[in-house]
Amino acid sequence: MADKKEEKKASYSAKDIMVLEGLEPVRKRPGMYIGSTDPTGLHHLVWEVVDNSIDEAMAGYAKNIVVEILADDKIAVTDDGRGIPVEIHKQTKKSTLETVLTVLHAGGKFGGEGYKVSGGLHGVGVSVVNALSVEMIAEVQRDGGIFTQTFERGKPKGKVKQIGKSKKTGTKITFTADPQIFPVIKFERKQILERLRRQAFLTKGIRIELVDYREQPAIYHGFYFEGGVLSYIKYLNDTDQLLQEEPFYVEKQHENVLVETAFIYNNEIETQELSFANNIYTPDGGMHLTGFRTALTRVLNDWARTNNYVKEKDENLTGDDVREGLVAVVSVKLREPQFEGQTKARLGSTEARTAVEAVVAEALKNFMERNSRDGGKIVEKCLLAAKARKAAKAARETVMRKGVLDGLTLPGKLADCSSRDPIECELFIVEGDSAGGSSKQGRDRRTQAILPLRGKILNVEKSRIDKMLINKEIKSLVIALGTAIAESFDITKLRYHKIIMMADADVDGSHIRTLLMTLFYRYFPELVSAGHIYAAVPPLYMISKGKEVRYVYREQEKEKVIKELLALKAAAKAEKTKGKKGEVGEEGQEIEAGLPAEAASAKEGEGEMKGIKIQRFKGLGEMNADQLGDTTMNPINRRLKKITVADTKEADHLFDVLMGADVPPRAKFIQSHAQYVKNLDI
Repeated sequence: MADKKEEKKASYSAKDIMVLEGLEPVRKRPGMYIGSTDPTGLHHLVWEVVDNSIDEAMAGYAKNIVVEILADDKIAVTDDGRGIPVEIHKQTKKSTLETVLTVLHAGGKFGGEGYKVSGGLHGVGVSVVNALSVEMIAEVQRDGGIFTQTFERGKPKGKVKQIGKSKKTGTKITFTADPQIFPVIKFERKQILERLRRQAFLTKGIRIELVDYREQPAIYHGFYFEGGVLSYIKYLNDTDQLLQEEPFYVEKQHENVLVETAFIYNNEIETQELSFANNIYTPDGGMHLTGFRTALTRVLNDWARTNNYVKEKDENLTGDDVREGLVAVVSVKLREPQFEGQTKARLGSTEARTAVEAVVAEALKNFMERNSRDGGKIVEKCLLAAKARKAAKAARETVMRKGVLDGLTLPGKLADCSSRDPIECELFIVEGDSAGGSSKQGRDRRTQAILPLRGKILNVEKSRIDKMLINKEIKSLVIALGTAIAESFDITKLRYHKIIMMADADVDGSHIRTLLMTLFYRYFPELVSAGHIYAAVPPLYMISKGKEVRYVYREQEKEKVIKELLALKAAAKAEKTKGKKGEVGEEGQEIEAGLPAEAASAKEGEGEMKGIKIQRFKGLGEMNADQLGDTTMNPINRRLKKITVADTKEADHLFDVLMGADVPPRAKFIQSHAQYVKNLDI
């Protein structure tokens, strides 16, 4: 009979309700405020502090912003704005500085005239950074003085105090991210650099500097652009194949919404559309981008018909037709924008759509009339895109009608798993029959399926979908996935929630992975964004000493493992001689003196060295089935790399350059990056 105490129901009364005070909710659930605690969330701390300085610049008070990456990855952000007030706040009875840094939803953006336009709308920015920092130091210059206050994990370590006099104004925030919150604290200079460059483009006349003191000498970058969004367009359009002689640009106020938009067409296929609201990048677009697209499509259709490029019976150009080869930036500044979520990925303010649509439509009509030559080139490119779209659609329909995918059974070479639960099922795409045989024997038959590919698949960056689906290897893969492709794609029919590319650790293996990633990125982007695509990391070496076996996955680990095995060998010798007078000390001296020389000889490569065997795996087929299964497929031991896309613009550009039909851009890329290549054959 069960214990009566165990039969008690869980208590649920007033004493069980936890009230989190101050910044405790932020530390308890950081993901609610910064999205995650991975590197993306870590960098979000920088964005929040910088956005406050940008708000001062947009309000017309700050002209200079300096971001410093200090030793140990501390961050300091300084501006010459008005400085956070330090006098006692009437509501909190604390200094305004302490109130701003320790109270959620406290700031100058919720009323009054402190900020007519701001990016940090929710008012949780800098206080959240404070909560998630092991230390934050605020330094303010205003009212003739220099004031400072220090905080530890969001709690003040004393009151604000004056430490000097100054005729200047401004704020400096220095913070150290908390290792209790963030597993890895390492700020990426390139990522911060791109963000600061973007902010300088979007705020005319502001100077932004970045100094990285982690390098010696320190690395410095400075940005200053007077052209605003127009300068941004010229920067983004890094191709020589321009379609227009004159880029489109407009800046105009419409019913309390400031609209600044620019675009230019080139002869590429890809589209670049960047949208911003109060200088906050909105990767998922929103109402302002919708307004721009609507105006662009309508005006180009009207102009095409008026100028007899399109006959009356012809159908209109679609939104996709008019955006091929387009590079556009849409920036709006408005009071109280409505974002979706704290990370502000999408703008929901309907007034932004109305304003952008009205401003762009009027300005674009005038632009097309003044620049009729450019207008004709734009419309001709749009018509060519429409023709290609119709041809591709017809080709796909023909292929689908012929039953390339419909009604076919799973490919014969697929060794499927017995489970039918996609969540626990894994598909290993392996290179060649040899690796396929080993992986089939070393797998978990219940949850792991194997699909061997013969050689390198078709480069889909250079092929239409009809040609692609004729390719036997790609057709087998598409059927195995179960999602179909193009308009028929349905992610709910995905048969495996982990799709793992498993290729040799050499140049050919890297090329095969790249071809597969091109296929997934171009034709199955939803699988990438949903986190279903992985790359296996097979071991490079097997290093053994007697029965002790170690696998090495990175070149840098080899010497360390050899040292460890030599130490084990030496320790075993010492244990055998233990108790023999005088021998332990002498052996100890020999061990200490011998380790560096023996470890150095490990660099000689494969073979046997003082009882230690080193085997380099140049292909998956060289491993026994149990070795491959244990090192590369077993979830307990294996290493997987999830394929993600942090910057879609950069990803589009790289796939186009590296896998596209044009050779000159690829040759230029290889030449400019050749000096950074290391371990090409690993």
